[in-house]
Order: sequence, then C-alpha cells, then structure tokens
Amino acid sequence: MEQSAPPPYRRIVEEIRHRIDAGELAAGDRVPSTRRITQDWGVAMATATKVLTTLRQEGLVRAVPGVGTVVAEQERAPRGEAARERRPREADGGLSRERVVRAAIKVADAEGLRGLSMRRVAAEFGVSSMALYRHVANKDELELLMAEAAFAEVALPRPAPEGWRERMEAGARLQWELYRRHPWLAQYLSITRPRPMPQAMALIEWTMARVEGMDPLTLIHMAVTLLNYVRSTAAGFEDDLEAEQETGMDQNQWMASMDPVFEGILQSGSYPMYAGIDGVGEGAVTLETLFEFGLARLLDGMEVLVRRRTAERGGDG
Repeated sequence: MEQSAPPPYRRIVEEIRHRIDAGELAAGDRVPSTRRITQDWGVAMATATKVLTTLRQEGLVRAVPGVGTVVAEQERAPRGEAARERRPREADGGLSRERVVRAAIKVADAEGLRGLSMRRVAAEFGVSSMALYRHVANKDELELLMAEAAFAEVALPRPAPEGWRERMEAGARLQWELYRRHPWLAQYLSITRPRPMPQAMALIEWTMARVEGMDPLTLIHMAVTLLNYVRSTAAGFEDDLEAEQETGMDQNQWMASMDPVFEGILQSGSYPMYAGIDGVGEGAVTLETLFEFGLARLLDGMEVLVRRRTAERGGDG
C-alpha cells in the first residue's frame, strides 16, 4: 500500500527545518513570513500560518517583536566529558521558582501565551522540561505565578490621589502600563472565572479606596467595570503581537497592505463616518487614543452615579 503524501504544511516545515539543520538559516536569522510562504510555495494563508505555528511548537523558531519570526537557538546534546559535567547541573541547574517564573514572563512577553510551554521555558536554562516540575506543578500554576509576579511590579504612587475619580484614574493607568509591559497578562485575566490573585486584588482595592457612600455590590460593579474596560482594551497588545508573529508585518506595514482594499470601500460612499477620517494620518485612532477616550467617558458616567448617591444621602439626612 502506498503511503499518502504529507500535508502541504508539513512538507514546508521539513524544507525549512532542512535549511536550519544545513546552516542556511542560522540562529537569529528571519525565516520566511506567512506572506513569503504563500508566494514561494503557492499555498493559502491558513497553511502558511500553520507552518510557522508548527515550527514554533517544535522549538525551531521564535517570534521577536518588531523583527518577525527568527531561528531559535538550538539546544545541542552534549557529548563525552561535557555530557558528564552537564548532568549534575541539570539536576538543579541553579533553578528556583522565582527564576523559572521570571524566565516564563520573558518568553511570554516576547512570544505571547501561545508561545509559552514548559519546554520553551526549560530551553532558557538549557535543561529538560522535567527540571521545571521540581519548582512548579504544571503550566497552569506557572501562569498564575507569572500573573501574580507581574502585578507585584506595580509601584503605587506616593502620595496617593485623594479624590475618588483621580484615584480610579490612577489605578486604571497603572493597569494599562502593566499590560503594555506584559501584553499576555490582559488575555490571561478572566472576569467570569477569576483566579485567586492577592497582588491583583490589592491593586483594585487601592483603586477604589476613595469611593464613598456606595453599597458593597455597587462598589464591586464599579471596580470590575473599570478593570474590564482596561483589560479588554489592552487585549489588543497581545492580539497585535500574535498577528505580527503570524504575518511577519508590524501594524503599520499591515495597515499599508490594506490601504487599497479600504480605499475601495470608502469610495463607495456607503460609509460616510469612516470616510470622514480618511487621510487624517497615522495615530488618529490607536489603542492609546481609544484607552484615553474611553477612560474619560467611563469616569464621567461613574461621576454621575457618585453625585446621585451623594445627593440621595443628603436627602435622607
């Protein structure tokens, strides 16, 4: 019986693997982007995306923000005396829970949560993934420890803003900057299935500390609404990182490639709102402008609520 031919994505993976093994592509060299793969091999974008995903999963490449997908440093099996010297070090490797967590954060910052695996983190230390399990139980625990370590980085301003609106705004900006440093973090958090994270809870408590006169249920709704606004807007950081890894294009390059398509849509005359900002230039609508606009409007709405409750308390008196 004849063996069936491998799927197209696997054939391309093997060709790129051969180029890496042969030294044609060295560590740090860019590998073909999804666009280049579609052009050179004549396959669909979905197939090209699967090629890069498979290469990342197999530890052959890694994504570098602003650069694209590059060949990863390959771990070589030590031989002879080097192997005997390495085994005792791999048993402990100088590892600790804190070092493992910091290495995992470094990987996730550069490659996103989809690029994070126990094997990938172990490669940072030159050990097998089994060495990590002496310090963390599994990937779920590692991700939780990463999130808590990230929130522990937040330095609360001193003196703290006294006004309730100023305090809520400051807390929102602290979260925003945290998500900017760690794009994966916003995607990790969940409003419907929150995880026990004392460091994150402490920041939210601080953010809401100057809001007075609210019943506990209203207060928690205010807190979660603010948290979810910042988190959902900041999820775009991770979305953009993943898109850059898959396409090999940064945001400006991708928008430029879409210009002809959008231009045709706008010229139809059916979308006057969109056509109204045509030609205003880059930076008119970004994650930053959306965050600033939305935060101000959200706090405006909160202010209406606080004033109403304050007036009601005055009337009760």
